[in-house]
Amino acid sequence: MSGLLGNQVVTQIGLVVHDVDKVSKAYAQFFGVEQPTSFWTDDYEKARTECNGKPTTAKAKLAFFDMGSLQLELIQPDENESTWRHYLDEHGEGVHHIAFEIKGMNEKIDLLGKAGFSLQQRGEYTGGRYAYIDTFPQLKVILELLEND
Repeated sequence: MSGLLGNQVVTQIGLVVHDVDKVSKAYAQFFGVEQPTSFWTDDYEKARTECNGKPTTAKAKLAFFDMGSLQLELIQPDENESTWRHYLDEHGEGVHHIAFEIKGMNEKIDLLGKAGFSLQQRGEYTGGRYAYIDTFPQLKVILELLEND
């Protein structure tokens, strides 16, 4: 595969919102599906979240819709420093990122860094890890890298 990611298939679209339960209810009604259960991300001890190279206790309330080959993620950030909070404060509600599944997280972060795309935030979740890469100036959206174990 060519390209910096080695993958051209968008896995997920992430939206930042003020009220994840309200927005997930609206999407559930719109799509005619059951409203997903929302949940808070893990604490720092498990998530190891870093924003702009510094540890942060940021958490987010999430809800997911599986839409065939694409997942819709709704993200309600807490008040702590995070890419989600920055984006919501600066741009308001809307599309925050598009995500791609990748292999070799650290190598991809380094490769993207050398291409002029900086790491914004990274962390862990049960079964894998994620990284948000600042591609907004060039691509008009943030990229999320997802690596599952």
